[in-house]
Amino acid sequence: MRWDRICNAAAYKVNKKTLWCASNNAKLITPLTKNTRYVWSLGSINKISTHPPHLNANIQNIPLHLHLITTSPMIPTLLLLLLLAGAVSGDTNGFNFIFPNSQLDGVIEVQPDGQLLHTNETLMSGVGHTFYSRPLRFKTNSSGDAYSFSTSFVFGIIPENPKYTFHGMTFAIAPSKSVIDASSSQHLGLFNRTTDGNESNHIVAIELDTFKNLELSDIDSNHIGLDINSVVSVYAKTAGFYDNNGVLQNLTLASSQRIRAWIEYDGVSKQLNVTLAPLHNNKPKKPLASWEKDLSPYLLEEMFVGFTSATGVLLQTFYVLAWSFQINGKAQEIDVSKIPKLPIKNKSKKLKHMVLALGLSTSALLLISLGSFVGIFLFVKRKRKFAEVLESWEVQYGPHRFRYKDLYKATKGFKESELLGKGGFGKVYKGTLPELGVHVAVKKVWHESGQGMKEFVAEIATIGRLRHPNLVRLLGYCRRKGELFLVYDYMPNLSLDNLLFNSNDSASILTWKQRVKIIIDVAEALAYLHEQWVEVIIHRDIKASNVLLDAELNAKLGDFGLARFSDNGSEAKTTHLAGTLGYIAPELARKGKATTGTDIFAFGAFCLEVGCGRRPVELQGNQEAVILVDWVLDCWFKGELLSAIDKRLQHEMDEEDMEMVLKIGLLCSHSVPAVRPSMSQVLKFLKKEEPLPEDFDCVLEIREDYSGRLGDASSSAYFSQIQYSTASAPVTESFISSGR
Repeated sequence: MRWDRICNAAAYKVNKKTLWCASNNAKLITPLTKNTRYVWSLGSINKISTHPPHLNANIQNIPLHLHLITTSPMIPTLLLLLLLAGAVSGDTNGFNFIFPNSQLDGVIEVQPDGQLLHTNETLMSGVGHTFYSRPLRFKTNSSGDAYSFSTSFVFGIIPENPKYTFHGMTFAIAPSKSVIDASSSQHLGLFNRTTDGNESNHIVAIELDTFKNLELSDIDSNHIGLDINSVVSVYAKTAGFYDNNGVLQNLTLASSQRIRAWIEYDGVSKQLNVTLAPLHNNKPKKPLASWEKDLSPYLLEEMFVGFTSATGVLLQTFYVLAWSFQINGKAQEIDVSKIPKLPIKNKSKKLKHMVLALGLSTSALLLISLGSFVGIFLFVKRKRKFAEVLESWEVQYGPHRFRYKDLYKATKGFKESELLGKGGFGKVYKGTLPELGVHVAVKKVWHESGQGMKEFVAEIATIGRLRHPNLVRLLGYCRRKGELFLVYDYMPNLSLDNLLFNSNDSASILTWKQRVKIIIDVAEALAYLHEQWVEVIIHRDIKASNVLLDAELNAKLGDFGLARFSDNGSEAKTTHLAGTLGYIAPELARKGKATTGTDIFAFGAFCLEVGCGRRPVELQGNQEAVILVDWVLDCWFKGELLSAIDKRLQHEMDEEDMEMVLKIGLLCSHSVPAVRPSMSQVLKFLKKEEPLPEDFDCVLEIREDYSGRLGDASSSAYFSQIQYSTASAPVTESFISSGR
């Protein structure tokens, strides 16, 4: 389907399949071709046909909207469709949306002369934006309070396959009509992996999300959320609506049904209300979500309002069918009787009958031929089942290569009963190598063969030579079609996060002594990777789920290097910053460059996670996201550091030891990279071979601006005295470097 052009003529006439503008006799559309349908909107009348409305004479002063929908073999993955007929009403404070006063960019664009131009027809994933053409004033001045505003719109989300829903759409308030460099297939058409989280974005959005991204702490696959400068929602709530009795009813966003939405912000009370309802329901008296949030710090004096979306391989189509907006007032009510239906596709009954007849007539022939092909089919199927990808350059890595047939048998055909867990990069299965009887863990990662595969396999071979008691041993790999299999030593106690967060049995709760031992084990592994091997290795994704425990609860660090691998493949489940939210250092979010320092920041967050028994990012009762590092730092400044310790450990009151671990966590997760200690220094702290800095308050208060300069003279003077800090070795193109 392809949007081609729109015309809005005060007067027009039709002659010989050509649309003419009566005022200047100019051709608007010529010729009217076959395989083309036109949506003719005359006054309040919409008609879809291959010809314009029948007219006996020129019609004056009635706007005509003509939308061409052309059959095309390339189906774009995103469409933002707004169909309203009638005159546009708009001013600097609000509008009742109609096409001519809008501008779209991304997949679809409306040019200044009113023509619709489809700009992204061949993409297999896309980003779409539609913004009101003029900026609206949201504040009297840059430091003032944001005005109240209200908006109402009707939308619909149609998934290609109702069983699988991905991505979502947003109502967005942005400083520009064009959201520059937004990533296709993710980030909701608002951000990319570099801009997500930047305070300079000045973007406020209400997301209508149909995908549960665990790395973003999404609550489910059918929710609304308030996004400020990032796709990580500040607040979120499952989609629904309150009926007349005040009972919350379910409402599926990706239902192929038309849904009404109301978003209202009170600039005085700083209250943001979001309300949903099916199309023909009245507006519920109780909003679905009511969040107290001052939007003034995030909005500029003038902003644009509109919609954004992104979609990928699993296609969804997003429609906005009507829209009104108002500053300092109530948005104009939408007449739902004039809302067009969503274009639900229906299969042709005639085609079904033809297919059935053809099938019956050829069934006899198929039965005769079937026997001949069964033997060939089974033979080819078995060959393909165990087919592998083996290229000439892989010969040198032979000792690290496993046969797919062996891994298939070891995991009993990758049965669900052998599934150990699912991570950001794939599924992990338990296996027993048939000839050796050795237990292994097989990680199944999807990957398209590409330019980076050769380099990655070379690095797998390098990592396979690493030997340290606190590193999960990588035994080898196998490649098959679009899949990569990594074979590790099997850890019977699985990952640390299972014991930290999924254990309800008091007997299985990790003691404080066990937790300190685990932290020291991980520190030993990182010190080896950073400082003790011949090359610097950056882990890039330190977290509890990547720490595995053997039968004696010895901790072993795994999955190093896979964060880089994800960037060469398809859409990874972790962030494109090669890490996990809550563990990502500020400079990594800004610059995208992994260093030993960013690993140390993640280790600090890991220490706090183990000591506090809390995830790095959690939602409070009011749905506000709490970053663990910030929360513990706040406890420290309040003089209540020990209150952050896991409440299940209250009977173990080794206060000095507990305080030391939390302080190390805060020191390692310091916002200034140069203040963070090296891993060898961390080990000395943990083993009490050296004391922590005497004036710990001053260390935590050191800050630097985005240029890398220290925030004030006193901090700078103290900073110059710190002897334990280390330079961070940068690793960008590879997770292995030849230097420190």
